[in-house]
Amino acid sequence: MQLLKKRILEDGKCFEGGILKVDSFINHQMDPQLMKSIGVEFVRRFASTNVNKIMTIEASGIAPAIMTGYLLNLPVVFAKKKSPKTIQNALSTTVHSFTKDRDYEVVISSDFLTPNDKILFVDDFLAYGNAALGVIDLIQQSGAQLVGMGFIIEKAFQQGRAKLEEKGAHVESLAIIEDLSHCQIKIR
Repeated sequence: MQLLKKRILEDGKCFEGGILKVDSFINHQMDPQLMKSIGVEFVRRFASTNVNKIMTIEASGIAPAIMTGYLLNLPVVFAKKKSPKTIQNALSTTVHSFTKDRDYEVVISSDFLTPNDKILFVDDFLAYGNAALGVIDLIQQSGAQLVGMGFIIEKAFQQGRAKLEEKGAHVESLAIIEDLSHCQIKIR
C-alpha cells in the first residue's frame, strides 16, 4: 500500500530498540482519509473470507477495525485491557506488551465472541505477535473461527508472523518494515 509506505517514510520516527513511532497519523492522532484507505485495503485482501465480525484489541486497533467493519457492514468488537466490573461471561488471557514491557490481562465477553463468529482481527502493529497470540487464545476459548489477521504495519525483524502462521493464521500486513537499525526505516 504505497500511500501508507509514503506516510511512514515521511512522518514516521524511529527510536533505538526497534521502535517505530507513527503517532502523528495512526495511533495517537489519526488521519481519517488514511484510515479509510487502510479499511478499503483490508476489505480487498479479505474479500474472499466468510468473515461476519471484526475484532481488535484496545486501543490502537479500534480505528482501523471500525473503518473495516463500516465498509463491510459488520459489527466490531474489541478486547479490553482492563476487566470492567460490568463485564459478564468474561474470557481472559495474559498478553505481554513489547511497547510497555509488562504483562496485562485481556478480556472479552463471550456474549460478543461466539461459536457462530468468523473473525477478522485488525490491529495497528505486528511485532513479536504477543497481542495477536492472546487474541487467538480468546477466539479459541469462545469457539469462534479466525478467518484472518490484518495489520497496518509489520516489523518483520521481530518474527511475529511466523508465530501466527504456526497457529494457522492467514496474515496480511499493509506495510512491512524490514529493518530499523541505526534509526533508518527500511520498508519491503
